[in-house]
Amino acid sequence: MSITLALLLAAQVTAQADATPPDQATPVDSQAEAGRLGTAQQGGGDIVVTARRRVETVQTVPIAISVIGGQALAETGAYNVNRLTQLQPTLQFYSTNPRNSAANIRGLGAPFGLTNDGIEQGVGIYVDQVYYSRIASATFDFTDTERIEVLRGPQGTLYGKNTTAGAINVYTRAPSFTPEARIELTTGNLEFVQAKASVSGPLVSDKLALRLSASVTRRDGTIHNVVTGRNLNAQDNQSLRGQLLWKPTETLDLTLSGDFNNQNPDCCVQYYARVGATQRPTNRQYAALAAAQGYRVPSTDPFDRVTDVDTPLQAKQRLGGASLVGNLDLGAATITSVSAWRFWDWDPSNDRDFIGLPVTTVSANPSQQEQYSQELRIASNGKRRFDYVLGAFYFHQTIDTQGLQVQGRSASAFLLNPTSAGGRNPATLDGLTSRNTIGFKNTSAALFGKLTWHVTDRLQIAPGLRLNYDKKDGDYVSVVTNGTGTPLTADQRGVLAPQSYQPKFDNWNLSGDVTAAYEVADDIHAYATYARSYKSGGINLSGLPLDAANTPILSSATVKPEKVNHYELGLKTQFLDRRVTLNLAGFWTEISDYQATVTNGQLGVLRGYLANAGKVRTRGIEFDSAFRPTSRFSVYANGAYTDAKYVRFVDAPCPPELSGGTTAAAGQAASAPGTPGGISPQNCDISGQRLPGISKWAFSYGAQYSLPASVGDLQGSVYLGYDGSYRSTFSSNPSASAYTNINGYALSNFRLGFKADDGLNVFGWLRNAFDKKYFELLALQSGSTGLVVGQPGDPRTYGITVSKSF
Repeated sequence: MSITLALLLAAQVTAQADATPPDQATPVDSQAEAGRLGTAQQGGGDIVVTARRRVETVQTVPIAISVIGGQALAETGAYNVNRLTQLQPTLQFYSTNPRNSAANIRGLGAPFGLTNDGIEQGVGIYVDQVYYSRIASATFDFTDTERIEVLRGPQGTLYGKNTTAGAINVYTRAPSFTPEARIELTTGNLEFVQAKASVSGPLVSDKLALRLSASVTRRDGTIHNVVTGRNLNAQDNQSLRGQLLWKPTETLDLTLSGDFNNQNPDCCVQYYARVGATQRPTNRQYAALAAAQGYRVPSTDPFDRVTDVDTPLQAKQRLGGASLVGNLDLGAATITSVSAWRFWDWDPSNDRDFIGLPVTTVSANPSQQEQYSQELRIASNGKRRFDYVLGAFYFHQTIDTQGLQVQGRSASAFLLNPTSAGGRNPATLDGLTSRNTIGFKNTSAALFGKLTWHVTDRLQIAPGLRLNYDKKDGDYVSVVTNGTGTPLTADQRGVLAPQSYQPKFDNWNLSGDVTAAYEVADDIHAYATYARSYKSGGINLSGLPLDAANTPILSSATVKPEKVNHYELGLKTQFLDRRVTLNLAGFWTEISDYQATVTNGQLGVLRGYLANAGKVRTRGIEFDSAFRPTSRFSVYANGAYTDAKYVRFVDAPCPPELSGGTTAAAGQAASAPGTPGGISPQNCDISGQRLPGISKWAFSYGAQYSLPASVGDLQGSVYLGYDGSYRSTFSSNPSASAYTNINGYALSNFRLGFKADDGLNVFGWLRNAFDKKYFELLALQSGSTGLVVGQPGDPRTYGITVSKSF
């Protein structure tokens, strides 16, 4: 933290004598203005953003960007990253628990599957300019949020950490020198209770201001465990944030922030969704295995929302940190320093066999993560012939993980061939235990900058460069015991193999972009962008695949960097006296050495490992539109067509219908999909298939109508609002499978309320109004049994929210 203070105070002394008044609002004031405008009705007024590290209107920024104000977040119920996807068609978010969460933009960002700490995320998450290294550390409830900016496409020449797919910028409300307070209370079905409050004002003098905010969210689970009587996939979140703003002069401000978040819900469960035929012999597929154990799931209809998983579930996490952000206005430019420290402690318990049999009785990977970051940049003020942003960034992260996996008495039946002696004996795998000790150090440093040349009053050309260095060091040790103190058998090593390796990666790379923007008319702006970007290489920290002798394949310990070529054309327009906004963007992105999560033919593999696919391509068209025909009525519609495919991936994991049989010898043909006891290919060529998790079509849309009204002495307006979203069919498996396709679905949300002129807002809400039954994710039970498990989306919910600003 002392870096910020020393640099800015030193510069302040130098500049004090001849400092000139800035020709724009200070960064702190501009953020407050952006928040006020950002909550205005769509289709009217200018929305101010700082996406390019200077204050601009969203319509003049040559970037595909969407802005959601704090009021819109509250009224639509988008109180975390997951719920943003219903408002942003090109944003995808997948989560089986907080740690195993991934955010993608335009289908890119993180490989689909269980999280591997050894690689970077392609979508950067920033909260008040502080980079959050893992999407898991951003799975908190939005509290006292001013606005959220979602930037699409590579942003590495403007932001500290390289972001090859886009960035999500969360801005909280800044401390105010005018006393103010806000409170928001919500209650609903499923025993949902959420309370948010904030207070701000000056301290001691007019140079020091404080802001405190807090939130609590609790909700009963949506899935009932018939064994324990508990409702799973609940919510139990608490957060606290404090900010102290010191403004000793008109040109210098320093903001010290701290936050703490605690979550401890009964979460997270996936359970029986359906069964598909694999190439295992019939007596080794799920139906026969369950019958042989005398087992039946409570229901084969997943939307009965019942399960009997027999391992206690836990998704406990503590996360927080501190930051010091300083801005020094020199007149012609502003120097900004962002110093930050963050931590994330994860304490889980999972049921990774997904049923009520003791196949895997313990699956937990507690993890402790810590990061330090320092960003220093200078950005020009005002519109000049040449505008610029220059910056330096340093980041260091450590992760310590203690993994534990224990097999139970049913593991032998599910994971071993019954024709072998070991496969017939439940004791073979009962008590087989893997204790994993995983260490990781990640260091990154970068120089970045972007120059904007105003060739004419209407034409600007903006090139940018980034020099980046990444270094990763890992240590993976897996100690496997069978509980009897005897040497491991071949059957046991095939399920859980001892491993010890120390992967390393380091690399320099140079990337850049160039944007040409042209103001066709006062309210028509066009732009074209080319970016050459890189996503750092990584190391495997979830264990390595095994060869035929059940020995780890050490050549799989590292993965190469992704190389990105990105092209984009955009048009931003407003017309009919700015009552209509229509923005269009077309993009084409190609990635070589795409980092994918894959598996091998092991029956006992629970976690995938990382490998490089040859090449992927995503292309599409997006639109954002809003129309406000009168002051009482506004509508919006956003949409995206995304065509994302593997261009070349010749050695991919096979889908379940081609897995589980005898592995084909060289030159031997594979059996037809779903042939019991068939021949399975060693791997599959999925070139030309769609990337997982991505819908070709996605839309969000809505409207609001209001009428003047009074309630007693309160003057205000009554309003009716609707928000809808649609996603077409997408695959929930890295290799497309008929068993794991998630059908397209549409969701509808309504709200009816009264908004008073004095800041009171009372509204009732109905979400998933038509109780649509849909899956957020589908996954496979390990061992090619054919069991497909799912995570249903929330059912219909309803409630009431009361908020007041003072």
